[in-house]
Amino acid sequence: MSKPKHLRSVAETEALAITYNIRVSPRKLNLVAQTIRGAKAQDAIAQLTFSKRRIAVTVRKTLESAIANAENNHQLDVDRLVVSRAEVGRAMVMKRFMARGRGKAAQVEKWFSHLKIVVAEQAVSQEAA
Repeated sequence: MSKPKHLRSVAETEALAITYNIRVSPRKLNLVAQTIRGAKAQDAIAQLTFSKRRIAVTVRKTLESAIANAENNHQLDVDRLVVSRAEVGRAMVMKRFMARGRGKAAQVEKWFSHLKIVVAEQAVSQEAA
């Protein structure tokens, strides 16, 4: 007896890529993810390439991984891909301290994030419209 086949969490016309434990706060990562939501895949890559934010490099790598998954694993057309979802989640928090005056200490929280990008193939009728 073997385990039952794992069901896909996305539709047949979608592919995803997930990056865990990115060393940036979810608030900052969400600002970059917001710029690519709903955009065509190639336009999103161009936008992330020329972004001034440091974390845009990691977001671009995750997006390129999702595009490669769509092409190689699910045989989707790369030219018709759209970023349907870009989800940002909270991960762990490293807790450090910073020395303060009079022998006291203040807590410093270093946030980590998760990023999930889902690309979907547009239908031909929507693309013409």
